[in-house]
Amino acid sequence: MQNKKLTICFFGRYDNKYSRNRILIKGLLENDVNVIECRTELKGVIKYFDLIKKHWKIRKEYDVLFVAFPGWHSVVLAKFLTRKPVIFDAFVSIYDSTVFDRKNTKEDSLKAKYFWFIDWISCKLADKVILDTNEHIKYFVQEFGIKKEKFERIFVGSFAETFSFPKIERKNNKFIVSFYGFLIPLQGVRYIIDTAKLLEKYDDIQFNLIGTKIKKRYQNEVFSNINFIEDRSYKDLLGLLKQSSVCLGIFGDTDKTQRVIPNKVFDCVALKKPVITADTLAIKELFDEDDLYLIPPVNSKRLAKAILELRNDYDLMEKIAQNGYNRFNQNTKIQSLGERLKEISLTLL
Repeated sequence: MQNKKLTICFFGRYDNKYSRNRILIKGLLENDVNVIECRTELKGVIKYFDLIKKHWKIRKEYDVLFVAFPGWHSVVLAKFLTRKPVIFDAFVSIYDSTVFDRKNTKEDSLKAKYFWFIDWISCKLADKVILDTNEHIKYFVQEFGIKKEKFERIFVGSFAETFSFPKIERKNNKFIVSFYGFLIPLQGVRYIIDTAKLLEKYDDIQFNLIGTKIKKRYQNEVFSNINFIEDRSYKDLLGLLKQSSVCLGIFGDTDKTQRVIPNKVFDCVALKKPVITADTLAIKELFDEDDLYLIPPVNSKRLAKAILELRNDYDLMEKIAQNGYNRFNQNTKIQSLGERLKEISLTLL
């Protein structure tokens, strides 16, 4: 590889517009790495035949095959198709997500055992497995019995750094508290709703809760200080966050809450917004109390207190926003994440 440009093939049935994949592709390009894509949008068994056909055409054009998220099933196919190094971006455990976080599957069911096997076999077959935090790596090592040396950490990062927004002039002096996400236990939406109720007497505080499923769940209830907003395009979402005074992270009570630093935290610090989120083991891998306003999870009263403290202390807001932004720039810019993936790839050659 001394004089040859590294080429990485992104492989699988993945969304190349999904934040994780967009960031890694752009990061590689910014580090002088060629990226070719072998992806399908087909469903069912036919998607594998489509990938086989597409891979045959480019089989000699890359050095490393990168199975992009979500790619649990694609890893098995990849190992049959190539003798070149295979990196698997596991990102999350499908077993943990469906059984324990979202609770869509019973723990002792055959389906749960199937998901466990898919996590295990995909990690076992890959030459390297990428996860977003060390806490996630620890979970995979303990749960699936995979050697720690096989795993590498690449933080989530944010595509927000590629956008620029005009200076926001707030109307009516509203203190806007924004959150975007889904109705899964990890997010802790119900604690945010309870917090809004606790703060209803403060006329200047407004909550913007962004997410179509959140709106459908709560729109028939009466709240004087919550504005429910349906899903928006990524750029429009960032525009709404940019108008915020404070942004919220996650506050759930599942084990997975302790293992992840969610996209929203990276997006908001990249926009130089003060963020309130749960104090977790994963968060502490990158941020500390000077970068984010950290509180115990599952605690609406503590969240209400944090919002009021920031509302009443502009200097503290500015300090946290600046520190979080600095930490993001130092560690998780797109180019840095791409450089990390390039380094991991080169170790396999």
